[in-house]
Amino acid sequence: MLDKQIREQIIALINREVVPAVGCTEPMCVSLCVARATETLGFCPEKITVLLSSNILKNAMGVGIPGTGMIGLPIAVALGALVGKSEYQLEVLKDLTPETLEKGKQYINGNHIDIRLKSGITEKLYVEVRCEAEGHVATAIIAHAHTNFVFVERDGVARLDNRKPAGKEADNDDIILDMRMVHDFSTTTPLDEIRFILKTREYNMRAAAESKKGNYGHCLGKTIDRPMSHGIFGNSIFSHIISATALACDARMGGAMIPVMSNSGSGNQGICATNPVVVYAEENENTEEELIRALTLSHLTAIYIKQNLGKLSALCGCVVASIGSSCGITYLMGGDYCRICNSVKNMIANITGMICDGAKPSCALKISSGVSTALLSALLSIEGKCVSSVEGIIDDDVDKSIKNLTSIGAEAMNKTDEMVLEIMTHKGSVSYTHLTLPTKRIV
Repeated sequence: MLDKQIREQIIALINREVVPAVGCTEPMCVSLCVARATETLGFCPEKITVLLSSNILKNAMGVGIPGTGMIGLPIAVALGALVGKSEYQLEVLKDLTPETLEKGKQYINGNHIDIRLKSGITEKLYVEVRCEAEGHVATAIIAHAHTNFVFVERDGVARLDNRKPAGKEADNDDIILDMRMVHDFSTTTPLDEIRFILKTREYNMRAAAESKKGNYGHCLGKTIDRPMSHGIFGNSIFSHIISATALACDARMGGAMIPVMSNSGSGNQGICATNPVVVYAEENENTEEELIRALTLSHLTAIYIKQNLGKLSALCGCVVASIGSSCGITYLMGGDYCRICNSVKNMIANITGMICDGAKPSCALKISSGVSTALLSALLSIEGKCVSSVEGIIDDDVDKSIKNLTSIGAEAMNKTDEMVLEIMTHKGSVSYTHLTLPTKRIV
């Protein structure tokens, strides 16, 4: 068993990274920043200027905003000013009503909102909001993490300033994980210390159940659960896992007012790290203790990989979260540390390089690909099969294999990220076609 101090640090880390969120975390992050700037201003803004990093823009352009029936940033910005409360964090819009929604639509039509890319920054997660009214100006900045305010100012007087000089990384006092530590914590920590992880089951399986009541996104989860699909995929643990995971993603990306437990700033990652493990445990008749430990292993593995990858990247987050769920399922199958490490290697060998082209309803398809791979990788590892170090980017050392994955996602795919955004912002079917330079106005 790990030392008590180390366990407490890891528990604190999980509690920071696994939190409730309503809707996609990127537009909610923008709404949160607008809400804080509006609160600081003390008036309803006459003008709102929003400056975003490219990764925030990419993940906020095409996703449904909860409770609105609308897609994209303008309504998220408007509602952040009109109904948002910063104390709610990523549930910032949970007080939305039909009346405030109508006011939000009117606010957009009044041309109060100016959304642009922020130039001259290196941060992949950056939101800056400037609100103006009655001769007063307030600014709020979020950076590095979705709820991390680094600067708040009113009329030139700073109320908070934790900005770092250009080129300097943000301070990070989080415990540095490795795969052995992740495994040992998850499998040996006293149960009462980690029982809280069951909240992820409560939230994310409820999201799947609620999704069945509507038609969200591309309805992938409901499609997998239909008789025709059962004839193809079977009415099996496999199809049930895919359906339960896709259902929750359908609802979240489709704009349902349904909270989920996120992981490392992503609701989809939280869903992907949770639902496959829960469904497998239920249908395999694992004990509650085994489920708790498997969920902890899944979520903490995802957190560990994101420590190296960063909150936002060109690499699809389902790759990371599916590695976590594969570890959790391998544990539920009776796998030891070696088998769990083999699952990680099998995952990395398979779906490394899956691009993130923004948050959107079709994320359910990518999540399904990740979860399918998670099951396959777990089965192979239990059978004693593992991709070897002579194949591709896999190393004998599991932590080196993970670093190989994250170096590709965080460094080598930066050019890919630029190209993805270029393609997304120059399609004739969207309102962002006139974006050509980082300083150009978007909306």
